[in-house]
Amino acid sequence: MKVNLYSTAGKSKKKVDLPDHFETPLRIDLIRRSVTAARANRRQPYGSDRMAGRKHSVDHWGKGRGTARNPRIKGTRRGAEAPLTVGGRRAHPPKVEKIWTKKINRKERRLARRSALAATADKEAVAERGHRFGDKVTLPVVVEDKFEAFTTVKDTMAFLEKVGISDDVVRAKEGRHIRAGRGKMRARRFRTPRSILVITSEDAAVQNAVGNIPGLDIVPVSRVSIEDLAPGGDPGRLTVFTESALKEVAGWL
Repeated sequence: MKVNLYSTAGKSKKKVDLPDHFETPLRIDLIRRSVTAARANRRQPYGSDRMAGRKHSVDHWGKGRGTARNPRIKGTRRGAEAPLTVGGRRAHPPKVEKIWTKKINRKERRLARRSALAATADKEAVAERGHRFGDKVTLPVVVEDKFEAFTTVKDTMAFLEKVGISDDVVRAKEGRHIRAGRGKMRARRFRTPRSILVITSEDAAVQNAVGNIPGLDIVPVSRVSIEDLAPGGDPGRLTVFTESALKEVAGWL
């Protein structure tokens, strides 16, 4: 499979061969299992104090008084400690010892990443995720290594516009909205759609230049995960590779 190698001016310089990983069949089942496992393994165990709601001095009245046989605070009629009383303990509180992690076989995890990688070259899969790109763009977008020397958002956006994928950044910017639910009260008020993924070599200067572009993620090739290639378990992310990063991808297992 051949794609265009774009210069920093947005012009096609030549054709380059994609690594064999881009011919991996699409396995949505493995991709979603891998994403679910990655999310589960990041969860931090949590639980309540074992003595929460059980720190009262209570007494049991016993039967024969015509009242419920709940434990009551000594000297009063107020119930305490029982799960169904006001201020009582929880019946089944969260426990720290609960195991949240999910296991997935090593070969399946690697196959899932290669499958998600191959989906970045499938125009139909990329379009189904809602990404916007020009008809003449070859996917994934491969750019010469001079792109890694960019230090400003202006230069980066100019390149994306010349290639024909800047509309996807506009989509992400316009799609920013207030999160539904309680999360908006917990330091994550807004949600921004995922836009372009840029994969570079290690310590590229451009990694510090695109932090303010809405929805755009940039990662070194050694740290690319299944969640970068298929956010939410949906394959087909619009991806930009630098030439040297694409060569390193060929060495993936």
